[in-house]
Amino acid sequence: MTETVSLTMDEPVAHSLLDEDAQGVIGRPLNRIDGPLKVAGKATYAAEYQLDNLAHGFLIGAKFGRGRVTRIDAEQARTMPGVIDVFWDFDHFIRNPQQGGQKSKPVQGVRDVQYFGEPIAIAVAETFEQARAAAHAVKVEWIEEPGLFDFDGRLDEAVTPPEGATEPYACKGDIDAAMAQAAVTVDAVWTTPSQNSAAMEMHASIASWDDEGNLTVHGSYQMPASDRQQLADALSLPPEKVRIVSRYVGGGFGSKLGIAPESVASALAAKAIGRPVKTVMARQQVFDATVRRSNTRQRIRLGATAQGKLLAIGHETIGSNLPEEDFFEPAGIATQFLYAGDARRITHDNVPMNRLLSGSMRAPGEAAGMLALECAMDELAEALKLDPVAFRKLNEPEADPQKEQPFSSRRLVECYDDAAAKFGWEQRNRTPGGLRQGEWLVGHGMAASARSNKLQPSKARVAVEADGRVVVETDMTDIGTGTYTILAQIAGELLGQPLTHVEVRLGDNRYPPGAGSGGSFGAGSSGTSVYVACQSLRERIAAKLGVAADGVTFKDGLVIAENRTTPLGEIAGGMEVIGEIEPGKMDEDVTQASYGAHFCEVHVNAHTGEMRVKRWVSSFAAGRILNEKTARSQCIGGIVFGIGAALTEEAVHDWRNGKIVNRDLAEYHVPAHADVPHIEVTFLPERDVHANPMQAKGIGELGISGAGAAVVNAIYNATGIRVRDYPVTLDKLLAGLPA
Repeated sequence: MTETVSLTMDEPVAHSLLDEDAQGVIGRPLNRIDGPLKVAGKATYAAEYQLDNLAHGFLIGAKFGRGRVTRIDAEQARTMPGVIDVFWDFDHFIRNPQQGGQKSKPVQGVRDVQYFGEPIAIAVAETFEQARAAAHAVKVEWIEEPGLFDFDGRLDEAVTPPEGATEPYACKGDIDAAMAQAAVTVDAVWTTPSQNSAAMEMHASIASWDDEGNLTVHGSYQMPASDRQQLADALSLPPEKVRIVSRYVGGGFGSKLGIAPESVASALAAKAIGRPVKTVMARQQVFDATVRRSNTRQRIRLGATAQGKLLAIGHETIGSNLPEEDFFEPAGIATQFLYAGDARRITHDNVPMNRLLSGSMRAPGEAAGMLALECAMDELAEALKLDPVAFRKLNEPEADPQKEQPFSSRRLVECYDDAAAKFGWEQRNRTPGGLRQGEWLVGHGMAASARSNKLQPSKARVAVEADGRVVVETDMTDIGTGTYTILAQIAGELLGQPLTHVEVRLGDNRYPPGAGSGGSFGAGSSGTSVYVACQSLRERIAAKLGVAADGVTFKDGLVIAENRTTPLGEIAGGMEVIGEIEPGKMDEDVTQASYGAHFCEVHVNAHTGEMRVKRWVSSFAAGRILNEKTARSQCIGGIVFGIGAALTEEAVHDWRNGKIVNRDLAEYHVPAHADVPHIEVTFLPERDVHANPMQAKGIGELGISGAGAAVVNAIYNATGIRVRDYPVTLDKLLAGLPA
């Protein structure tokens, strides 16, 4: 019988079993156990499953930005070679929900089109090419209606997200009075554009039904547990009739948190023809019809005394989303707790737009918000004639200044000091535009990094087999972050097995529901559920041996107690436990976040405005590091994201219909290898007893937070030019470059 053991984080966990370090696998920079499968092509991604009698689907999107479909003519398409049929269903095709964890039923029906490219039908054929050709042959008639396409001209129409959304307002004191009292102020607007996650793997689903009416979808999803519920709701099915398989995901960055349109379309088509249907979105369709990071307009107000103590902090954000959608880009989320200051105003509003749905993209909030906040801090430091690091230290709060509660752990000042020393900040250029190497202007910049830490409900089953092998099962996914390896390390450490004797099974609703991969909570939440299960197994084994739980050592496949050594399989074979973690008072009583500091050197060509990031040093404190290699990889990836946000990434909307016009990786520019320097990453030792029993905090989105601002601050230092409209392309520098 499988027992379920639960832990609610209502109290700090001062002693972690991982501190025993008997097996010696936690924290080490171990290679990913799924790596050999991936480089050998043996890791099966969503579009690669081989099902018998498989048909292929291709989505058909609306060619207008707002209106009503009046007729779909598929007669010509149905006569084409290999074409099976063309389907549409105005009751069940979905407007993409995309937010992980969403429990409400997705918005149904696409007769009324809300954005350019919204899927309205699917062509199905024997091959992908035949389905694509048929899709292009389908004729759609519509009545176009006036759309909401202008953002800048409709700022006065911005609306507050409904009550229950993530704290859109966080105000304290009188910011207007504080700004008037301040000796030195900054009051300016920063803008960021729409962005696309641009994951390497496109969104894909293979839908198949069995004779009992059960649906299986092999898809590319970050949160199979909540995705299952969304898919069931969209198809009016009970959740137990739906199974999602998502064992390997080729990147998501938030774009695969919720189900995407191809999943429901594939399921409807598969049911109609009685065959499995595979639909892989083309790259252009991913840009058209999945999810974008909202564009933002951010007004930052900072006011300080002549000595540099902040009196006022204002961060007022206006983003955009489809009408009636609740999600907003929480750009001020880190502003709430990053710096001291008595008067505070942090707001978030949305302009309703007929553009592609806005949703979560890596570090929703901090990624866009710290581009503004950390550049404003740089401006104010300059106005005060203070070192930007010293200015930040001067305004380091002792407790959360917004909620007036303690921090769970916070080593931000140590991050500043460590990274500054490694970078050589004391030798930086101190005069904007004052350092030149040939035709290149040289600048140095820095920024803080902060990302809120979260714990989410999660379950995992851990079983010991007769030969001592340990099996871990949870529907948690691995989107390239190293989940397979980290969960194996946790189980291997706690049960004393090398990684070769631990099997981790992920991404299948047949396993207990995990937290999913998003919000930087994946390792902490799913890892803790594994921890809880292993802790229970250890206690069971100790009881079976007649000793106290703390009197047993687990190492190299053996259980050692009172000078007795027993193979794990011999004493525990057949045991299994489901571990469950729930957030508790620690989520409310302390402010949890991971922190860091970025320092970089940027060269700007004095003639062309061309920019090159030449050097990078970052230091982070994120609780216990579970795997130094995968953690470093996550931070480097986030920093590359930040470089892209600062210099290249912009999804451009046609002002006439909301369409994204640069809808592929040829025209939507992400940093390439030559754009990225060697990145030096250091992790400071830290344990956060309030976060979870592992004392670890999230790291997947920490690297991007503040990274782009460090680049832009360095550009200013190189040129003396402040750019507040992202990305900083060379045309925004040319007029101000030295003659």
